[in-house]
This record gives sequence, structure tokens and C-alpha cells, in this order.
Amino acid sequence: MKLPGVLFVTSEMAPWVKTGGLGDVAAALPASLRGAGVDIRVLIPGYPALQAAFPDARPVAELPSLAPALPPARILEAHTDGLPLLLLDCPALFGRPGNPYLDSYGKDQPDNARRFGLLSRVAAHLGQPGSPLGWQPDVVHVNDWQGGLAPAFLHYEGGAASVITVHNIAFQGCFGHDMLAALGLPAHAWRFDAVEYHNQLSFLKAGLQFATRLSTVSPTYAREIQDEHFGYGLAPLLRHRAGALRGILNGIDTTLWDPATDAALAHPYSSDRLGAKRLNKAALQAQMGLPSASDRPLFGVISRLTHQKGLDLLLAVADGLPALPAQLVVLGSGDRDMEAGFCALAARLPEHVAVQIGFDETLAHRIEAGADSFLMPSRFEPCGLNQMYSLRYGTPPVVRATGGLADTVVDIDAPLAANPGNGFRIDGDSPHALWMTLERVCRTWHDRRRWLHIQQNAMRRDFSWEQPAREYIELYREAAAAR
Repeated sequence: MKLPGVLFVTSEMAPWVKTGGLGDVAAALPASLRGAGVDIRVLIPGYPALQAAFPDARPVAELPSLAPALPPARILEAHTDGLPLLLLDCPALFGRPGNPYLDSYGKDQPDNARRFGLLSRVAAHLGQPGSPLGWQPDVVHVNDWQGGLAPAFLHYEGGAASVITVHNIAFQGCFGHDMLAALGLPAHAWRFDAVEYHNQLSFLKAGLQFATRLSTVSPTYAREIQDEHFGYGLAPLLRHRAGALRGILNGIDTTLWDPATDAALAHPYSSDRLGAKRLNKAALQAQMGLPSASDRPLFGVISRLTHQKGLDLLLAVADGLPALPAQLVVLGSGDRDMEAGFCALAARLPEHVAVQIGFDETLAHRIEAGADSFLMPSRFEPCGLNQMYSLRYGTPPVVRATGGLADTVVDIDAPLAANPGNGFRIDGDSPHALWMTLERVCRTWHDRRRWLHIQQNAMRRDFSWEQPAREYIELYREAAAAR
């Protein structure tokens, strides 16, 4: 059976533009689908980083203004490892350095409706008869709100089937009523069962309302967002469309994240050579200015420092680390008060806590390898990638049972678990619950035989993109057949 052709639409793609998990997914999933034989092409704004990375990208289409608020643009084609990239070249909207969504003050770009309205409009245009590429996909696959209007355009104007993937439902792309006509949507789209949402134009709601099929990044998150607590106002719509919704667990790049070949590590290792992991712990302690203490566990954190990630809970109990005893390494940035809190913690406990504000890819790999256990007490987590990196590196994670964390981490004490225990689940959303789990980790870590067994369980799980790619192909087939 012929595989559907797919236009994959994203606002991020690692390593060039990345603010979160979407960047990693956009780099890995299309490549995996291409390897499986899918004719897939990636449409992404032509940010300066991408223009610099592909200076020889060739023009393949000139686009007139497609709506009153949208300037003319063009499409440049480049290739990365055989994967076609379609760069949406519009310097007036995308020729800005830094974060793809925020200005230098951390505020939303004031013209984000036009910027990502153009991305959506062009995506739909390429999915319609008369595509200027001379190629029309069977399915337009958009990601998050930034491409969310494409399914609406395809609904009203005709064209390819569409899929929308929700990576984080908290971000919805809401703008004023004036953008409806400005972006080329018909007046009758201003309905509660179309694109209107609390008297605003919601890009995400439009996608969820009109996409042929919906997906999100883990089975548990697919169930959670149908509940009012997690649905951010869109739970009723998602329950209405539950039959079209799939939860497909993200994969990870198992070539990039492989402790046996990771060039960032001082000492590569594998599941049958776990002794070398202790050497990475000593190297991490030295790099971060911590005493080389082999008699206590070292916890690692790599995260945005936000309430969602539950790191306020860690701050509330971290002064107790000397009593465990244990050490902590933190890499991340985010809420300014939380950044200051972790820096103050490191100043109070210099032999137990080390903190680096910001992000460092090499250090992230070294923390995954050098930590004994990885902390991810997120209040919600659509999928999460760091817990999968941790499992692959034999670093049992500590998580709350939410979203993709629930789908990947099996508590070592879980009765009758379908999969062997590979980590620790926090029983509750409180500092006390986190502290009790940290104590349990420390007790278990001192049982060296059991800890080795847990590490080996963790490293046996397959988190490659092969299975998710198969599931997406099936979803594309469903969408194309239903169009």
C-alpha cells in the first residue's frame, strides 16, 4: 500500500531553533518517517539560524500576499541528511534573532498572529491543488498552535487531510477578532464550533476543531487533556473529538543519546559495563565543584525552572540534602525567583548543591551520565524527554505519574507492573511527598545489587522513534482515508 505524502509543519527544529521538546521531535520524527519510506517534507519559518545553516538553499516558489495582513514570501529548499526542508522566507516576519516567539524583553512578539498566520496559510496552500511546489501532500501535519489555522483553511477551502499534534495544550495562540479577516478566514468561521474561543481567535482550537485527526505526545496525556484539570478550557472539545484523538509516545534520538558512544562523556559505558558510570559521576562532581563523594547519591536536574516542573517542591526540601546525605546538580533557567532560590541554595550548601543557570548541551549529557538519579517532579508533563534520556543512561528517574512520565517510568515497588521497575514515582504533589521519595531513593541506592538491577531494567527499554513512526504512518493513513 502506497504511503501517504506528508507536509510536516513546525515552528522549531533542533539543532537550529529549539525552545522545548517540539524542536527535538521535529528533528527526529520526520527523519524516521523518511527512513520508513514516507515522502515527507518539513515546512519551517526561515529564521536567521536556518538561513545561516543553509546558505545555498534554492528558491522553489514565490508566494504572493495570501491574505490582507500577510506579506509576500518565498520558499527556499534545503536538505539535511536527505530530508527536504522548506524554509518559509519572509524577513519582515521571521528575520529576527533569538527566541522564535518572544522579544528581547521576554514578551510575545506583537505580530505573532501574522507570523504564524503566514506559516499556517502557506501550509494549507501547499496542501491544495495547484501547490506552487508541483507536489501536493496527502496529509498536512501541524504541530501546536503555530500551525493550527492550517486545518481550518483546508476545511473551508478544500485540500489535503490534516493532523494536529498537541505538545503542550497550555499554549493556544489567542488573538483579537480583527485577525479573522486579516488572515483570510471567512466571516462565518467566527463561531463557538469553529475558531472563536472566548471572543478571541484561537489557533489551537481551530486546529483541534477542524483537523482530520488529532494526536498528542503520550497516551496518558491524551486522556488527561480531556479532563478539566489538564485541558485548559479545551477539554469539552477534546472529549467531543475523542474518537479522532491518539496518544503517541515520543521517541528520542538513540544515536545522539547513547552512553556507549556519547562524545560528551569522560567515560563511555553500557548496561554490561556500568562500572564506568561511577567515573562519570566523579568527573561531574569535579566539573561542578562538588566534593568527590562516592558514599552518597547524586541527584540531577535539567529543566526549565518553573512551577509546572514542580521544582518549587524541590526548593522546599533541598536544605535537607545533607541529612540524607545526598548531592544535587541543577542545570536550567526560567522563573527569576526560582533561579535565585537555587543559586542561594548552592551558596548555603556548597558541598551538596551545584547550580548552573542557562543551558549547556554538553553538560546536559554529563548530568544524565554522572547523576545517580534524575529528578522530574512535574505537575504535568505531556511527554517529557529527559526521563527517557535518564533511563537510557541508567539513571533511574524520580517523577510524578502524569503524561509521558506515567507511560515510561515504572515504580520499583509497583505491584503487578506489566514492565519491570525502572524508577520512582512520587505519591502526591507536596514537598513531603517528594521528600519521602528522595529518602526511598537513597535507601534503595545503598542496596547496590538492587540498584544495578533497576539500572539494567531502565536501559533495556526501547525509546527509539521506530514504533512512534509506525503509529504516525497509521494515523496518516486514517486521516487520508477519512478526507
